[in-house]
Amino acid sequence: MLIVKVLHLWLVVSWFAGLFYLPRIFVNLAMVEADSVAERQRLLLMAGKLYRFITPIGILAVLFGLWLWFGFGFSGGWLHAKTVLVVGLLGYHAYCGRLLRDFQTGRNVHGHVWFRWFNEMPVLVLLAVTYLAVVKPF
Repeated sequence: MLIVKVLHLWLVVSWFAGLFYLPRIFVNLAMVEADSVAERQRLLLMAGKLYRFITPIGILAVLFGLWLWFGFGFSGGWLHAKTVLVVGLLGYHAYCGRLLRDFQTGRNVHGHVWFRWFNEMPVLVLLAVTYLAVVKPF
């Protein structure tokens, strides 16, 4: 089971790295001048590749987390709270995909400042999930 835990942690770290960087690309996309077609295309290519790369990593992180949950039989309110946060993170991930499609189709309505704030959400979720998993406060 320790190997499963190591793989889960490794996948979670990798997934979060992508979730930290993808909205940062969105910040840059929101700042691109209208006549900078090459820069816009390069950033869209980067964002698309990153999203396609982190999606299976996120799925595997969740699957390994479920394996740990059902393999160890964890219980307690902390785990339910953590599960709610992970479900929210899955929603955040999916919303990033929608934002990417909006950029690809020229329908983005958010400015770079909005994306800077949006970029902070996974940081807060990571802090809360780590706290819950380590401290198990309830």
